[in-house]
Amino acid sequence: MSRLVPSLAPAPLITLLAALGASLLATPQARAFCGFYVAGADASLYNDATMVVLMRDGQRTVLSMQNSYTGPTEDFAMIVPVPEVLHEEDVRTLPREIFRNIDQLSAPRLVEYWEEDPCQPQYRYEGMAVPSGAVMDESASESGGGYQVQIEAQFSVAEYDVVILSAGDSNGLERWLHDEGYNIPSGAARVLRPYVESGTKFFVAKIDAERVQFDANGRAVLSPLRFHFDDPHFQLPVRLGLLNSQGEQDLIVHTLGNGTRYEVANYPNATIPTNIVVDQQVRDHFGAFYERLLEETLQQHPGAVLTEYAWSASSCDPCPGPTLDGSDILTLGGDVVPSGAGGDWVLTRLHFRYTEQILGEDLVFRPAPGIRGGNGIPDADGRLSETGAIPSGSWNSFQGRYVQLHPWEGEISCRNPVRGQWGYNNRAPISAPGRLQDPTLSGAALPAGVSTSGSGSASPQSSRGCGRCTVDPRESAALPTAIGLVLLGAAFLRRRGR
Repeated sequence: MSRLVPSLAPAPLITLLAALGASLLATPQARAFCGFYVAGADASLYNDATMVVLMRDGQRTVLSMQNSYTGPTEDFAMIVPVPEVLHEEDVRTLPREIFRNIDQLSAPRLVEYWEEDPCQPQYRYEGMAVPSGAVMDESASESGGGYQVQIEAQFSVAEYDVVILSAGDSNGLERWLHDEGYNIPSGAARVLRPYVESGTKFFVAKIDAERVQFDANGRAVLSPLRFHFDDPHFQLPVRLGLLNSQGEQDLIVHTLGNGTRYEVANYPNATIPTNIVVDQQVRDHFGAFYERLLEETLQQHPGAVLTEYAWSASSCDPCPGPTLDGSDILTLGGDVVPSGAGGDWVLTRLHFRYTEQILGEDLVFRPAPGIRGGNGIPDADGRLSETGAIPSGSWNSFQGRYVQLHPWEGEISCRNPVRGQWGYNNRAPISAPGRLQDPTLSGAALPAGVSTSGSGSASPQSSRGCGRCTVDPRESAALPTAIGLVLLGAAFLRRRGR
């Protein structure tokens, strides 16, 4: 089967020659988690949907995470390595909406442009961007029994009963957890060992099932957790998550840095190809298209962490929903970091797909220079530039953006028509990107022959009218891309089938 092979060079020609196979759409893939789950009785637990937001300012890290749990209603717990002892005032729960907003803001975008009447007078607009934020729309010893485990602190937060542990031996920690009634995954001592040897503490949040809400499908609706600590190293522990892995895992991490984009320091970095022109078939199955694009990009960059978004958290272009305001920044840690909620917080979305063979170390982050990409409007031939990341100094405006073009199909009665003036349909509703309720995309596949191009010109498809956004080609890259955009449903695969 021929495969979609995106190019990271400017003006790529990307062609999918065969339908996506059923193997792409079958079994859900686990979503990664920075700790691991332990369970009572003989339950098997899998962390299949975790979202992490890391705010970094100076040496302070604020870690916010929303977890999904599939399993029986017996009590269970999760364990996360932390660099220091946490106390009750360091831990709080968050509203789930903040994670939905961040996900919507940073997810890949599918947008549309319409070609204007070639016989209409030409106008230049210096800017007509949609406003930012617009909605288009105690310390008790437990060392008996030779565990070498110490309870450093314990407290309750919402449905979580939290203990902070230190340990002198990974096997002792594993036995302690077993003897406390937790059916921890096989091989825990091996994975715990490097953390124990480095003096790491362990945040153990045991959940009381009587205080948890479950949805109709038996999935626990857990309150998102936030805790903060000081550490000279900016990193995320992910190796413990392999104990719950059902194979290949996806981890999506959002970082918030004051004027700073982050990338990983100990794995390769790459960016997702962007500004690719797609057709109606891709629009109808955008999730499957993006999954294939992701696969092929990772084949070109094995073991890489992909940057899918890097932008000021208070702006966007186009805006699929509200941006992050001062209240959101406070919720995510602005109340406990040195800079407070002020400043220009940069939101970065990092996507890491890994197996036990790939994952040798926890993720370590470092500041990175600014990049731009996925901006601009089509030129007269329907071509887009900025198909990859371009250095941009200290500012960031990079996004995964995919574009459907609708050439003019109406009557052309003038002597000197001017083609390639792209705008927006002023009669079309503006909507925010949607999300798949079923990430497996059951039954969805791209038909054979689907062609996408970041450089090819558009072919006539539609005769819908549009507003005007003619610009000097030399200035098109700087013009806000919200000129002439209608956001479409952007179905983004969370877990992929195998």
